[in-house]
Amino acid sequence: MDEKDLTELHSLIEAHFIQRKKDEEELIALVNRIEKRRAERAEQQRIRTEQEKERQARVAEERERKEQEEARKKLDEDAKKKKALTNMTQQFKHIYLNGKRGAKKQTEREKKRKILAERRKPLNVDHLNEDKLKEKASELWQWLMTLEAEKFDLIETLKRQKYDVNSGYRNKGEGGGLS
Repeated sequence: MDEKDLTELHSLIEAHFIQRKKDEEELIALVNRIEKRRAERAEQQRIRTEQEKERQARVAEERERKEQEEARKKLDEDAKKKKALTNMTQQFKHIYLNGKRGAKKQTEREKKRKILAERRKPLNVDHLNEDKLKEKASELWQWLMTLEAEKFDLIETLKRQKYDVNSGYRNKGEGGGLS
């Protein structure tokens, strides 16, 4: 029985080593597949990264081209506006100079309009950016507030003078009078 046990033990050991060899081969094959898949993924990732960089470069080029086109259009529009303003200025100068010759015949209303036209400042805001426009608006707001304050002061002064004049007349009428 010893030989039978020994033979059986040898066959079990041999079966074990055969199974172990198969397991090791499968493990090596699995590790090779994993490494191959990692390499494929790395290559795919590299290709995706390159494609993304190319796409971003195209987007940046397109954006820059659009910005240049917008800047060119803005310059063209500014030039057109400037030319139109120059033409209008020339026309108004011509009208103004022609109107000056017949100044004696102007009515009071025309004189007021002329004075207001002379006082009115041209508002050149076509070339200003957003920050400069805000600054200009603030400046105009301050100027308006100054004018409103002066108007208020003048109205109050006028009220006070009217009151003083009327009070003086009442005092005279009551016999108190001003001496």
